[in-house]
Amino acid sequence: MRARNSLGESAGRPGRSAPIREAWPMAADVPSPCDRTDFPATERPAAHDCDAPVIDLAHLARQTLGDQALEAELLALFENQAARITAQLTAPGAGDAKLRGDLAHTLRGSALAIGAGEVARAAQVYETACAAGSPGAAPGDLVEAVARARAAIARRLGRSDG
Repeated sequence: MRARNSLGESAGRPGRSAPIREAWPMAADVPSPCDRTDFPATERPAAHDCDAPVIDLAHLARQTLGDQALEAELLALFENQAARITAQLTAPGAGDAKLRGDLAHTLRGSALAIGAGEVARAAQVYETACAAGSPGAAPGDLVEAVARARAAIARRLGRSDG
């Protein structure tokens, strides 16, 4: 009889070890960052609807499979991209609403990848306002969220510039 893993799959030919896949939790089984209380106060935004950390380090660790060098590289890439995009959004004559919405969309995807939920939410709100053609769509909340994320990244990377 062949050995079976936790998913009931055959573990391979007898005498050979085979990797056993672990079941990934369903989205409903993963707690929301809003339910967490174990993050340091310095990593929280000043005013936020659920007091989630600026950067969800548990999410980032899952994305990088615990590789701290990769984590640092991704954080630095996000920090540079976020600085470039916010500079573009706040520049005089920042372009049409579609371009601004596209920039916000790009930033949202990057923020979701590293666990910067506040930035992702602010980018989505701004992107939606741009798509609706809202003439008063200003990137202020997004710029503030990015500033908090960049400060948290600087602290995480051991720099004093944040």
